[in-house]
Amino acid sequence: MPFHLPQALDPDRAGETPTASATTPTCHLGLGLAAVGRPGYINLGRERDLPADRTVEALRARSHELLDAAYAQGVRYFDTARSYGRAEEFLAGWLKARPYVDDVVIGSKWGYTYTAGWRTDAERHEVKDHTLPTYERQRAETDGLLGDRLDLYQIHSVTPDSPALTDKELHARLAEAAAEGVTIGFSTSGPAQADAIRAALAVTVDGAPLFRTVQSTYNVLETSAGPALAEAHDAGLSVIVKEGVANGRLTGPHAPEALRDIAARTGLGPDAVALAYVLRQPWAGVVLSGAATVGQLTSNLHAAAVDLDEERFARLAALAQEPGAYWERRGQLPWH
Repeated sequence: MPFHLPQALDPDRAGETPTASATTPTCHLGLGLAAVGRPGYINLGRERDLPADRTVEALRARSHELLDAAYAQGVRYFDTARSYGRAEEFLAGWLKARPYVDDVVIGSKWGYTYTAGWRTDAERHEVKDHTLPTYERQRAETDGLLGDRLDLYQIHSVTPDSPALTDKELHARLAEAAAEGVTIGFSTSGPAQADAIRAALAVTVDGAPLFRTVQSTYNVLETSAGPALAEAHDAGLSVIVKEGVANGRLTGPHAPEALRDIAARTGLGPDAVALAYVLRQPWAGVVLSGAATVGQLTSNLHAAAVDLDEERFARLAALAQEPGAYWERRGQLPWH
């Protein structure tokens, strides 16, 4: 289907006053389904957020509850991936049951295969593979679930050494998908996100840039991708931000003291303040909420109401960590 960027995802319209239309969200936050599409994930506090009996039916119901709440509160971008357990299936079922939901943008990702078998104690929860055969297999799987509702297909977690950045045959297949109306993007992870973004910006097919969107981790603890994301925005890509609350490290009692102090002064949660910091970045198109409960989602959406003056903004900026240390800590988070 033809891809029409909502205003919040369109870098050329980021400064415009929002106008009412079928493709304009009423907020700049999106909803990612990583935390509710599978029984195990690395977010802190997740053992309390989800029911102890994490059946497929229970997580389907939770996903639909979150999607309903997000849509009702103006969220119009929903993000999933092949490796998020049954998240694509849950999203597809929600869309099918609600034919009136025709003004949303749906993004998914390929490149990781879910391997946990719906267990929380699996030795490996996902396996990364950026080769052409994996793309073709997972694209068929995604099409079987989301069909023509898929707007954006992203390479999942590109790093500077990813073969997806140099595989010309893969690039040609992605360009074919783009010609058919699916926007092609990529996400990044790891301490070298900036290098991966800049390498991806150089990828072209027949002289034209291949990628139209980039999704990266950016939060008050991990800001190293910021300059490269600004470059991507200036090059015409739409920027999606993930892990704005650092997998729970910027929420509740886990939040740094400075963040909790600012939150107390605003009367809102640390999560809302952390997301407000990301929304303040001029290149940020959509910032993802990874909420696992409706209460968390509602608190996240309060980010738009946070008043971050220069002093508060500077205090938050001072929390940034060295990228290697940040990603080492993230890699130590257990799968709950």
